Amino acid sequence: MTSPGAGAPSEDAGQPVAELLNPELAAAVDVARAAAEEEARPGDDPIGSPVLTLDADGGDPVGAHVGVEPEGPHAATHYFESNYPGYVGWRWAVTVASPGPGEPVTVSEVVLLPGPNALTAPEWVPWSKRVQPGDLGTGDLLPTSPDDPRLVPGYLASDDPAVEEVAREVGLGRKRVLSPEGRREAAERWHNGDFGPRAEMARMAPATCGTCGFFLKLAGSMGAAFGVCANEFAPADGRVVSVEFGCGAHSEVEVDTSSTVPVAEVVYDDATLDYEPRTPERG
Repeated sequence: MTSPGAGAPSEDAGQPVAELLNPELAAAVDVARAAAEEEARPGDDPIGSPVLTLDADGGDPVGAHVGVEPEGPHAATHYFESNYPGYVGWRWAVTVASPGPGEPVTVSEVVLLPGPNALTAPEWVPWSKRVQPGDLGTGDLLPTSPDDPRLVPGYLASDDPAVEEVAREVGLGRKRVLSPEGRREAAERWHNGDFGPRAEMARMAPATCGTCGFFLKLAGSMGAAFGVCANEFAPADGRVVSVEFGCGAHSEVEVDTSSTVPVAEVVYDDATLDYEPRTPERG
């Protein structure tokens, strides 16, 4: 057993050797094109491949030859442009093979593959990871994974006193409770959300929710940073808000109701002129 770089110069040791293109296979463009045209010909099989049953509008579904790549000493793959509507940038890949010099060239495989600039479908994502906040509607069910890191079994000791208190009161009625990771993710989401300190409304508010009379503090470890707004006129009514959030409906907000026009204590009205008519003298 020899090393990959045995017998090669020291600077090339261990480098992969590029496959050499068999000239007979490289010249078999016509053989490859004929195989691609046979595969691309529209068919009438109702359960066949969509490509086979696709109408090419009378045009040639196989376009120009765009290249050939070696697949080994006895095989090579020819590429042709695809003229199918909806398959722009795709290529017909035809693999041809030959057992040796002077032997006939045969077709091993014909497939339609996306090219470097082809429009392809995005990477498949499981439905459970495609669901976004707000997607759940009336009647929809969203089961939680058994190994969801946000939850831990209810019988495990928690570092949140509020959770421990509830567990004792209800006799461990909940199968799972929030894990430290679950609380941390929720805290980050609330802190960075629309009712966190970075919101535009919070930056313009006269004071923070932590000093508002309508602020209902959450129980447990979350209470140090979050609560619920109970002001029906506030934009965050019934929502979890950060103690650093704020709005114009703060309970202690004060509005200056004094007149913006200065008024003097004594006002002289010189806009009108009082006069008495002169009585004519009698002679």
